[in-house]
Amino acid sequence: MTSITSAAPSIIDARLLCDPATTLIRIPEMEAITGYKRPTIYKRLKDDPTFPKPVPLSNSKSRGAPVGWVLAEVQAWVRQRIALREVAA
Repeated sequence: MTSITSAAPSIIDARLLCDPATTLIRIPEMEAITGYKRPTIYKRLKDDPTFPKPVPLSNSKSRGAPVGWVLAEVQAWVRQRIALREVAA
């Protein structure tokens, strides 16, 4: 019988133990946190100056080069959206 404490933590669980200010997330986590799909995320980058900017993960400047987002910035953006909901109501 396997207990919960002896089970291997998932990738998300391990990230929760890290500092959000220095934790980079990739597009699947970005989609899960914001509720947006990839095309909408990239559209928001063009249209919304408050949307978190990606961090390049390589020196490549070509389209499709790997990027990540700072978890703390994404979380702050979501909290801001929630706060705006209260103001608009």
